[in-house]
Amino acid sequence: MAETRILFGFHAVLSRMRQHGGSIQEILIDKDRVDPRMKDLLQMAEQANIRVMQVERSRLDGMAGREGRHQGVIARVVDTAIPYKDIHDILEADLDEAPFFLVLDGVEDPHNLGACLRVADAMGVHAVIAPKDRAVGLNATVRKVACGAAETVPFIAVTNLARTLRELKDAGVFVVGTTMDAPSTLHNTKLDGPIALVLGSEGEGIRRLTAETCDALVTIPMFGSVESLNVSVASGICLYEARRQRQLKK
Repeated sequence: MAETRILFGFHAVLSRMRQHGGSIQEILIDKDRVDPRMKDLLQMAEQANIRVMQVERSRLDGMAGREGRHQGVIARVVDTAIPYKDIHDILEADLDEAPFFLVLDGVEDPHNLGACLRVADAMGVHAVIAPKDRAVGLNATVRKVACGAAETVPFIAVTNLARTLRELKDAGVFVVGTTMDAPSTLHNTKLDGPIALVLGSEGEGIRRLTAETCDALVTIPMFGSVESLNVSVASGICLYEARRQRQLKK
């Protein structure tokens, strides 16, 4: 059954129009906002034959909620219009390079997940994988923070993360977890082949069973006084090192 939900913010709505315009039912805009950015959005919506409604800002505030920075634009979209993939679809696809995954274990902050998706898009990750339980999903805040990356990077929520990691390993993917006390460093680990980088929440890190399932554990070398990094920052560092190695291999 089709499920309707909302997207808010210019980046998220514009990206959905470019990638999957047919999934947008309607767009609601602040009737008092008439700047060039809004005019560009209206022009794109008209070209895509998407209905636009001008409403009071208070209505948008109520739809987005207390934490939602909608910027004067909200879209109603249908999720079933987007063919989300599972890991087997990606593993069996005709990719231009070896599979490249980001796995997030227990990330509950939507701002962190949104930022991770944005980094994953920038580094060419084929999919972001996360557990369904005790983790945030693709809600409106995540999509807003992701600035369109939630529409371009497949997000795969799995029932059993450890089992999924074993399936990746069986398919030849090297699963690398990050912990503070790992024996090896990120820079001294080979990351240029089929790989899944596993990161946990800032407070707890990856769970014990997740760590035990990984092929290797690495740590990010730290040269200052802080002891840990935000998961989105750590993801950026890890994914960039993997991308650097992959480009050198090419």
